[in-house]
Amino acid sequence: MNKVLVILTNVAQYGTSAEQTGLWLAEATDFVAKVQAAGFQVDYASAKGGAVPLDPRSLKKIYRSQEVDAIYQSNDFQMRALRVSLPIAKVNPKDYRGIYFTGGNGVLWDFPNNADFEAATRQIYQQGGYVMSVCHGLVGLIFQRDAKGQPLIAGKKVTGFTSTEEVLSGKLFKVPFMTERAAKKAGAHFSQRLPFTSYVV
Repeated sequence: MNKVLVILTNVAQYGTSAEQTGLWLAEATDFVAKVQAAGFQVDYASAKGGAVPLDPRSLKKIYRSQEVDAIYQSNDFQMRALRVSLPIAKVNPKDYRGIYFTGGNGVLWDFPNNADFEAATRQIYQQGGYVMSVCHGLVGLIFQRDAKGQPLIAGKKVTGFTSTEEVLSGKLFKVPFMTERAAKKAGAHFSQRLPFTSYVV
């Protein structure tokens, strides 16, 4: 099990709005660069499989780095992540040491309450694997239940995109719910520092 499963969104817009969203590029590529450097193989999956849209804001130079671009411009990422991601229903979670939920506003629509994401996460967690998320990707874990039917993140220390950051981003009335609020409702110990700064728990 020297593989990690990276979960991506298929959602390209804010609900019924025409405004574009999708995967936040660096929240996939930064992680992939680190785990590949550590010797792990990476597979990419999404709810439906196939194409993964990119949030156009995440392509701005301010959010890019040489490390981001090296992964983004690679044939492997372009093909296996952005064009033909695996449908999660066809993934065997027993093959993976960890599962990682990427961010971007698109995930707010297709990560929560997905039985296939939940089954994969539960299997990886129960076999001693790592369950990880970044930013809005936390919503992939918020509504999940453990083997006893309790919220998976209840009582656990987590972080993610905050309500303050949602307001400052101007997306308060465009998202279906607030990530931080939902995490706290699920019983998680949610923490964060200054808005839009690096913070890991």
